[in-house]
Amino acid sequence: MTNRILFFSRCAALLVPACLALNGCMSTTPNFDRHFGESVKSFTAAQIIDPDAATRNPSTQGVDGKAAVGAMSNYNASFKAPPATANAFVIGVGGSGAGGAGGGAAMPPPANGE
Repeated sequence: MTNRILFFSRCAALLVPACLALNGCMSTTPNFDRHFGESVKSFTAAQIIDPDAATRNPSTQGVDGKAAVGAMSNYNASFKAPPATANAFVIGVGGSGAGGAGGGAAMPPPANGE
C-alpha cells in the first residue's frame, strides 16, 4: 500500500514540472488575438444596408426649441398622473337596471351582507 503511494507521489513530482515546462511551448494566444473582434465587425457590417447613405442624403431640419420643449413637457407630464382605468371585475355589475343580460333587473344583494 505504501509502495503505491510512494510510486504515485514520485510520478506526480516528475509529471507536474514536465507539464508546466511544456505549457510554455504551447502558444495559442497569438492565434486568438489575431482574429479578435472579426466576428463582431462582420456581423455589424452585415446589418448596414447602405453604408454610404449619410454622404448621399442631406440631413433633415430639426424641430425648433419651443416646440421641442413643449413636446417634452407634455411627454413627461403624461407619466406623472396616469389615466384612471375602470376595474374589470365590476363592469356590468350594479343596481342601475339600465341594460344587461337580465332584462334590466338589478342583482340581489349577496347573502353574507357584502
